[in-house]
Amino acid sequence: MRDPGLEEAVRAVGGVSELARKIGISQPSVSNWNRIPAERVLIVEAATGIDREVLRPDLYSANEADQVVDDVAQARAQEYALLGTLLIRAPGAALLERLGALRGDPTPLGVAHAGLAQAASEATVEQVEREFFNLFIGIGRGEVLPYASYYLTGFLHERPLARLRSDLAPLGIERVESNKEPEDHAATLCEIMSGLTSGRLPAPQGSDQQIFEKHLTPWIGRFFADLERAEAANFYRRVGTLGRVFIDIETEAYSLPS
Repeated sequence: MRDPGLEEAVRAVGGVSELARKIGISQPSVSNWNRIPAERVLIVEAATGIDREVLRPDLYSANEADQVVDDVAQARAQEYALLGTLLIRAPGAALLERLGALRGDPTPLGVAHAGLAQAASEATVEQVEREFFNLFIGIGRGEVLPYASYYLTGFLHERPLARLRSDLAPLGIERVESNKEPEDHAATLCEIMSGLTSGRLPAPQGSDQQIFEKHLTPWIGRFFADLERAEAANFYRRVGTLGRVFIDIETEAYSLPS
């Protein structure tokens, strides 16, 4: 049975099919909702004109709205941090164990979490280390090159890296000596987005959206899709799925009116 907020949204646009079309997902997905998932509230609000406090009053009451926004930002920051950690080095035993305990839910992101948890519980440290080497290092080069410059120009250390550095400099963000990878590495960009989203990296309002749209949107979704399809990927195929789904959600969220 649908809760009142979902019923209101469906009624406002003239049916489940129309709601699904307006928010860009399949009709069966919406039909399976009992209430609007937390990560879909803002896009449903934009599509229907119904206030978020009506759609999900349990999340968006007048007294709780600020806390919910902060909680969502922290959850996004954690997702970026996880991707950054998995893309910079192969996970050790402790991280694999924690990943194996992830819990999913019926949302696309929840399904991706469950898939990653299953892959982590079935993998060994040695298998994942070998997989990481074959994918990202290799003999000569890995199967997948996680750099903006490569995806956008076909070469490393090109103009996309220079443009990124130019935009990071006013924010006081620069590569530390211990990090041998350039700033346009996918792991570094995820770590930067984690810092901007959480507020750990102080920056003017909207800086996270500027960095995302200018330096991640043009290529990182393709990178995660390539990682899903890579021959050497097993555990990292699930990392690719998680990254692709999460970037899709972020793209959708940033496209909403302020």
